[in-house]
Order: sequence, then C-alpha cells, then structure tokens
Amino acid sequence: MEIKKNNTSVFMVPTLTIGKQNLVNNGFINAYIRDESQEIPYKDAIYLLFRPIDINRFREFVDEEYERTDQVIEDYPHENGHVVIVYKLNPKFKKDFDLVRIGKYSLTSYKFQELFPKIIHLKKNGLSRDEISLQYRVFNRTEDLIKFWEDKLGVIFKDDQEVWDGFDEKNEVLNLDKIKEYV
Repeated sequence: MEIKKNNTSVFMVPTLTIGKQNLVNNGFINAYIRDESQEIPYKDAIYLLFRPIDINRFREFVDEEYERTDQVIEDYPHENGHVVIVYKLNPKFKKDFDLVRIGKYSLTSYKFQELFPKIIHLKKNGLSRDEISLQYRVFNRTEDLIKFWEDKLGVIFKDDQEVWDGFDEKNEVLNLDKIKEYV
C-alpha cells in the first residue's frame, strides 16, 4: 500500500536530518504534530510513526538517534506493533514551522529552505534520474508546479497564491483510525 506523506512529513521531518535511508530501513510511515492517544501533547514537537520490520535494527536506530541528537524527547510503543519517536523541532525555525502550519510555504526563510535539497535522486523500476525536489518547487512556486495546478484545477494562480495544499490538521494528527490504515 502506498502511503501519502502528509505535510508534517514533507516539510518538517527533513529538518531533523535523520537521513531518508534510515527512515525507510526502519519502517517510517508518517509524521504528525500530535498523537491523540497521549494526554499531554509536547509543544513544538513532531511524532514520527514507524512499523519496524526488524525490531533489533530499529532499537539500534533509536539508540543512535538518542546519541546523535538532543531533539529526541521520547519513544513509545503504539497499537499493532507500531512505534512512535517524538522529536523537538528546532526552535531556531519556529517562525518557519508556524508558516508551514498556516500553508504559507513560500514565505519561509531562506535558512529554513536551505535544509531541503534542491535536487533529489530517484530510482524507479531500475532507472535513476535527478529531479527538482517537491519542497524546492513549493517554496519557490516554480512554473511547472503552477502550471500543473492551473491545468488540474482549471484556474489561474495569482502571484501571492501558494501552490501546495494547506495544513489540514485532520491529516496531521495521529489517531487509532490512522494506525488501522497502516496494518
């Protein structure tokens, strides 16, 4: 099953500098701004949901994360073999995270945008190619992304209009219904 990454995963997880392969190898599913199962949510944090395939390798990964960064707040088991790791967001980028939460991606700071690669390397069906990253396209309102949405929606975008979905909390909060989708 292909899981659609939410905006927390697309625009916040890369700032943690975990490394895409580490996420993939350890069963990363999606990230959330809150977990409904927790009584008291952490402020300025995100919750990364994993479904570990190899629990020993995952435990090593978690231990390495606690050593690598002081941004890890806690990890805890969740329903159906899932695990959540909670990370503090970098306070230096609080204004940028707030802009992401209100869907104002193109107004984020240059320093924040630098955390995301301009070019990504994709492999599909044994073929490799380089492509401009989604985040770069969204931050910079690239012509190809504007054209894509104008064609798809049949509208003309204004100069100040963002070219990505707003931050819809129902997609950004972890709950048991989401966990059931990932079984």
